[in-house]
Amino acid sequence: MEITEAAEKPSSKGQAWFCTTGLPSDIVVEVEDMTFHLHKFPLMSKSRKLHNLITEQEANPTHPQQELEEEPDEIEEVQCQIVLPNFPGGSETFEIAAKFCYGVKIDLNSTNVGPLRCAGEYLEMTEEYSEDNLISKTERFLSQAVFKSFKESIKALKSCERVMPLAETLGITQRCIDSIANRAANADPSLFGWPVNEVTPNPNSSKHQILWNGIDTGGRRKGISRANHSSLEDLVLLSLPFFKRLILAMKSGNLSREMVETCLMYYAKKYIPGISRSTRKPSSSTTTSGSSLASESQQRELLETIISNLPLEKTPRPSTNTRFLFGLLRTANILNASQGCKAALEKKIGSQLEQASLDDLLIPSYSYLNETLYDVDCVERILGYFLDGIERNRNRDAIEDEDEEEGATSPALMLVGKLTDEYLSEIASDANLKPERFYNLAMALPERARLFDDGLYRAVDVYLKAHPWISEPEREKICGILDCQKLTLEACTHAAQNERLPLRAVVQVLFFEQLQLRHAIAGTLIAGEAAPLESSRPSVLRREAESEEEDEEEEEEGGAEEGGGGTWRSAVRENQVLRLDMDSMRTRVHQLERECSNMKKVIEKIDNKPPGQPDGRTGWKGSLIRRFGCKFKTQVCDSHEPTVVEGRKGRRHHHHQH
Repeated sequence: MEITEAAEKPSSKGQAWFCTTGLPSDIVVEVEDMTFHLHKFPLMSKSRKLHNLITEQEANPTHPQQELEEEPDEIEEVQCQIVLPNFPGGSETFEIAAKFCYGVKIDLNSTNVGPLRCAGEYLEMTEEYSEDNLISKTERFLSQAVFKSFKESIKALKSCERVMPLAETLGITQRCIDSIANRAANADPSLFGWPVNEVTPNPNSSKHQILWNGIDTGGRRKGISRANHSSLEDLVLLSLPFFKRLILAMKSGNLSREMVETCLMYYAKKYIPGISRSTRKPSSSTTTSGSSLASESQQRELLETIISNLPLEKTPRPSTNTRFLFGLLRTANILNASQGCKAALEKKIGSQLEQASLDDLLIPSYSYLNETLYDVDCVERILGYFLDGIERNRNRDAIEDEDEEEGATSPALMLVGKLTDEYLSEIASDANLKPERFYNLAMALPERARLFDDGLYRAVDVYLKAHPWISEPEREKICGILDCQKLTLEACTHAAQNERLPLRAVVQVLFFEQLQLRHAIAGTLIAGEAAPLESSRPSVLRREAESEEEDEEEEEEGGAEEGGGGTWRSAVRENQVLRLDMDSMRTRVHQLERECSNMKKVIEKIDNKPPGQPDGRTGWKGSLIRRFGCKFKTQVCDSHEPTVVEGRKGRRHHHHQH
């Protein structure tokens, strides 16, 4: 027995299938655009539905006979014609079911077993009607072959999309979802290529460097590793409704959050174009298989599904890298996702902000309400979420360990401090960036986040250079974010000669530079005085040992004395060179003190003038006070009073209160 396909003439309807057994066909079954020329007995012996339809039509022959063109090798005696509307799986599935009715061995696999199970239900091919029927055969294959394999369960679930809702009614989809979730939770993650790692290319390759204004930021363009992700490739072929149900089942089970994040990331990269800056155009497989997600509303629904299912808590080994999360945030801005969706994503980014790079933070402004080139408000919110997490961790650690030092700084906070300074340097050149927004972002971090303020000074210098029109009080406020005690000698030297800085800031820099020189001299003198003492100790001990040994020869005594004297002379020479260096540094410090003392006398002379003086003198005095700063007064050059340091801390505390 053989079933063959024969193309009809253009005037005929669709295509026809014939069963060549040598016997004439006595029934025609229409499924979609296919006509199957079959025999009644094999169909009636397996299908209760076909048996009832054929019996009913034979009892009431009201259906008009259709004249069919006979093939040369076929004898047609058509007695009845049956139409099966909405047949599950279409004509392809009915062909396999018809072969099963004729006793032909069918090849079951994970792709066709779902539609065949639905076809058996549609045709009522039950075990009660006929032994070893299609329903029992497909159920046995599902239990023994499909549900015991992760990949086969995914393929079976994918095949159920075209036989809905019958597959849902029969419980095939839910059983496939439960099988996938259980197999994923109990299997080794490396078997599925999880997590999706990203490898860094050759760092010596210049084409992978990320440059901003000609400066290498240290970031590298990452390429996806070519590991075997066949299971993930099958997983992302699922439609969005099935994928949502599968993710919910994975989250409710014992599957790790890292695996859930990886599935979401892989699915988003497959169907949402533009998430990764390196791959702006969707792949050909995405265009064909994911054409249903082409509309903006469907992409928005997919994006919100991905974000809503991301674990908000920071995982020990986050599989969703921060660059991917920033790509989701940019896409959410473009697609006008809900505010709750954006806020959840910003909180997720804030929990792992220390892993971000400067390239990630440069989020373009997509709203006409923002005047700046980059979305500064978004970065400020993300930074706030990060600081909230740091504070919660500190409080939790303080409760668990009361003996922990209060001033300890986490490495993540130091990394974010450096990243924020780089971001400020990049956005400082934006002419539309208001001084207040620059100031607020710079002051958002606590003082312990920066070991040195050189990066912050660079950002301030760029901002003052790009905004020469701001007023003098605004310039002083911008410079007030700097802690001159945290500037290195190189930064102090540059700041002392920087004409863009207000005079008050320059004087502060000179003052703290003087303090640094004093501390350096004091430390060197202590080291210089300790060196001769340490070098003389061996000779003293040696002399004591020589006096105790009465039987020692004169040559040995002379050699010991010459050795001790040589050590002493070398130490004296080093001390003399060191003192010469100290004298030169002391001279330089005295010169700075004299200059500051002269400025101090001038300010005191102005402050002691009687109030009844001409307007011209008053204006000259006010001009000097404005230039040097009325609150700074004469403590600038007094290195023994900590007034300046305390004053800056008070201003910093005042800014935090506002």
